[in-house]
Amino acid sequence: MAEPLTFALPKGRILDQAAPLFARAGLDLAEVSAGDRRLQLELPGGSRLLLVKPADVHTYVNHGIADLGVAGGDTLHEAEDADKEHLYEPLDLGIGACRLVVAEPCRALVRRGAPLRVATKYPRTAQRHYRARGIQPVIIPLHGSVELGPVTGLSDQIVDLVESGETLRQNDLREVATILHVTSRLIVHQASLKLKHDAVAPVIAALRDAVAAGGPRSQ
Repeated sequence: MAEPLTFALPKGRILDQAAPLFARAGLDLAEVSAGDRRLQLELPGGSRLLLVKPADVHTYVNHGIADLGVAGGDTLHEAEDADKEHLYEPLDLGIGACRLVVAEPCRALVRRGAPLRVATKYPRTAQRHYRARGIQPVIIPLHGSVELGPVTGLSDQIVDLVESGETLRQNDLREVATILHVTSRLIVHQASLKLKHDAVAPVIAALRDAVAAGGPRSQ
């Protein structure tokens, strides 16, 4: 790389899926284990890796703390415009594939005259979805175990990510609509692309080649 870069990558499953792609771009993540407690690592060549929560990746890149990152399409869709105004999305990495869906109990009860209650980790996205259909829901923000909403009577429906749908089935829930098909995206700070172009551009190109080699997932 022509100049050291800072990468913000999400911990967990997406990091495991991204590692082979980044290896082809010259970024070896082999030493980053699932149980690694370090939050930042120095990489060969002077570059730096920040390991952050998936929902925070775009924030680090948007503020210029990191030059590049990997963020889920769900997170980018949910973020306010001001939280992604300095981002450039050059590539769909095609990893972390899942869907953002509306789900409800298989034996849903109709609450006549009552507003629809929706539990979700994605309040902005959910609000847009329902309002586009002429529905004014009561959005109940949750941070985990969203499926418990209808099970406990907290909500009538949920908006949540699903991969196989098994968790929904185990909780007697069914999908009723798909809001968004989600994959992870490469994001770049716009200033980094301009000021560190000689370092950033080869990374984008190498990742594009790596994605293309695995299937037609690049833009």
